[in-house]
Amino acid sequence: MLRSSTAISRRLLLASGLTTTLGPLAARADSPAALQFPRDLGSHPDFAIEWWYVTGRALSGQREFGFQLTFFRSRVAATQGMTSAFAARQLIFAHAAVTDVAGKKFWHDQRIAREGFEVARMSLSDTGIRLRDWSLQHVGTEYRLHAASGDFELDLSLRESQAVLLQGAGGRSRKGPREQQFSLYYSLPQLEVKGTLGLAKERLAVQGAAWLDHEWSDALLDPAAVGWDWIGINLEGGAALTAFQLRDKAGQAIWDGGSFRHPNMGARPYAFSHGEVRFKPLRRWTSPLTRASYPVEWMVQTPADFYTVKAIIDHQELDSRASTGAVYWEGLSEVLDSNGRLVGRGYLEMTGYAHPLRL
Repeated sequence: MLRSSTAISRRLLLASGLTTTLGPLAARADSPAALQFPRDLGSHPDFAIEWWYVTGRALSGQREFGFQLTFFRSRVAATQGMTSAFAARQLIFAHAAVTDVAGKKFWHDQRIAREGFEVARMSLSDTGIRLRDWSLQHVGTEYRLHAASGDFELDLSLRESQAVLLQGAGGRSRKGPREQQFSLYYSLPQLEVKGTLGLAKERLAVQGAAWLDHEWSDALLDPAAVGWDWIGINLEGGAALTAFQLRDKAGQAIWDGGSFRHPNMGARPYAFSHGEVRFKPLRRWTSPLTRASYPVEWMVQTPADFYTVKAIIDHQELDSRASTGAVYWEGLSEVLDSNGRLVGRGYLEMTGYAHPLRL
């Protein structure tokens, strides 16, 4: 068990061979090709699906907020041979949300367009995404984020403070029992946030910490999977925790995984093996809009520790049926270690509770 918010369990240290370098852990990488940066920061239009996912916690004085901006790309197989500039070869979606903790309010919005005509575009060489007036741009060591709706506006810079984190085996993250069920996946945890948050007539200077995921795949979900539960948590002391499970319609885990990285571990974290992660629901909340019942408090068992993950507020459900077609829960959460101490904050995502997820 962890005995302090910045410690690593003895079991995890021994398994990873960590001193000040990765040691034998590096030999576990078995992806078909190593990820290349900055190229793999950009889009991969030959893959079926892809997303860039930014979540974070921001403070303005004593006020606490959560924020999320996600860009999705979906390759339309049937139109790839068309030569017309109007052919919808790639569809681009975006979701944004803000959580006001003290006010117990949650706002979200969405966008959709086909790529092209300067309405929606994605760079192949680096992170550079624009969908109408929403954007995510990588400039130097910063990501610049903008999204605005009638209820909120985000203008943030996210400065890199750590090396890229390669999920799974060197960036190849298994998502099911079959070898071909994997994604290429990296994260940037512990991003330092500065900027402004607009709410109605307020414009607040904020600072905090964020997490960025970039993932692309051709075969992400097993046919029996209806959804997943996922956490990405910035832990105190600079550590980062990822854990996930994919569920069948009975709520049983088909696959699980994740990672833990201490600041000294470099690009490759300790990758959790299948069977090492367990999600146990502790408390549920029923959406008044969709009647979906979400576990908003979990016990999550990992090789690093047993964590309690609690939603900061219950109502953080996104209804994106006007864009991706999904209804899911995604929100700011706090994390306690096995001794009951608050050790981090981050985001919990739950899909497939309103209806089975289809990608």
